[in-house]
Amino acid sequence: MALPPQPPARVFAEVDPAQALAAGPNPAGRTGTATLVGREVHVTGSAEMSAHPDRAWVSLRLSSRKEVAGAARNSVSRRLEYIAHNARLRGVLEENMTVTEDFSRVENTYQMDAEVCITFNDFGQMQNVCNLLIEKLGTAVTISPPHFYHTPEAIDTLRRQVCVAAVGNTRRKAQEVCRLFAQSLGKPLLIKEEEIKEWGGHIDSYLSHSPECLTLQERIQNATAYASCRVFAVFEIKGKENRRNKLL
Repeated sequence: MALPPQPPARVFAEVDPAQALAAGPNPAGRTGTATLVGREVHVTGSAEMSAHPDRAWVSLRLSSRKEVAGAARNSVSRRLEYIAHNARLRGVLEENMTVTEDFSRVENTYQMDAEVCITFNDFGQMQNVCNLLIEKLGTAVTISPPHFYHTPEAIDTLRRQVCVAAVGNTRRKAQEVCRLFAQSLGKPLLIKEEEIKEWGGHIDSYLSHSPECLTLQERIQNATAYASCRVFAVFEIKGKENRRNKLL
């Protein structure tokens, strides 16, 4: 899926001489000073940025069916302890692990089911933990593919960064316009965020669309967040002569 087209850039500049000079006493009785009016540059600029997911959670499911209730419980409990112990050894915090258990009677047997959900902010750590558990527990544990997502803080950071980038692009464009007319850029008179768009990641058409068949990198790409921002700004235009006078 192609990225949405960016809106065309717009540049409007007014570099006519001053249209009015105000002088004389003002309502407060003070002498007015000459004021340059109508020298502005109007610019629209945009920016687009992306952010990879900063969190992932993995579900590990365990099950045991025995004729004796205690045997079913013990079988699952031993594996739960092994999972938690090895996850802690590799830096997973206790608060990032959630365990749920379900005990039921199935015909003449007892069944114990458990699920461990682990949240990771280090994807390398996640792979190490999952690879170890698959190697040691084999079919005794079922590990779901990782689910990648963004924390609210990560999305807020992306929004701020893309807006700041758009403002920076707008200012640079205004400087280039002023330079073209042998003028210097003055202070901003108006900065307005006109539009901000956000959308999720995408998998190109040649890749598999089955979630179970995606590679780790494809899952990260599919969970990547994108944002674009368009900003409108008005800057004061300073002539070279005024700039020299200011420096003097």
